[in-house]
Amino acid sequence: MSANPSANLVLTVIADDKPGIVEILSATIADNGGNWLESRMAQLAGKFAGILRISVPSEQANGLMEALLKLDTQGILVRIEATTDPAAESGLKLNIHVVGNDRSGIVKEISKVLAGLGVNVLELTTRCTAAEMSAVPLFRSDLLVSMPASLSTDDVSDALEALSDDLMVEIS
Repeated sequence: MSANPSANLVLTVIADDKPGIVEILSATIADNGGNWLESRMAQLAGKFAGILRISVPSEQANGLMEALLKLDTQGILVRIEATTDPAAESGLKLNIHVVGNDRSGIVKEISKVLAGLGVNVLELTTRCTAAEMSAVPLFRSDLLVSMPASLSTDDVSDALEALSDDLMVEIS
């Protein structure tokens, strides 16, 4: 006897931040046959935003999607994309930590260098903090990337550090 086929869905969610958003979202998913697989969620500037992957038996997918879209009446906006099982990432996975003086366009510069090297960004976290000895804002970024086997970590580090003299890059 074969298992029922499942639909895999990736959701993006945004709402004004308030208690209960995750509970409403998780109840809607569970009550409509879905299974919450993985997620990344955060509160930013008064908004609660997230991305999550769920699975649902194929015959229940339409009902679940309709229920999720109806959450907009509660101020929770959901976008849904059907997907397949995630493919295995090829290449070497690296953690990159970048620190430098904050400036407009720094994420664009870093991402352009990485894309030019064929490096795929799997996860990205950024924040600005005050420098310890001054009020100068520091940009901090943590990235999980997949790097082609033809590159060395020195290639990546050198290319990023070439963006400016104040940029410090650590790769592990």
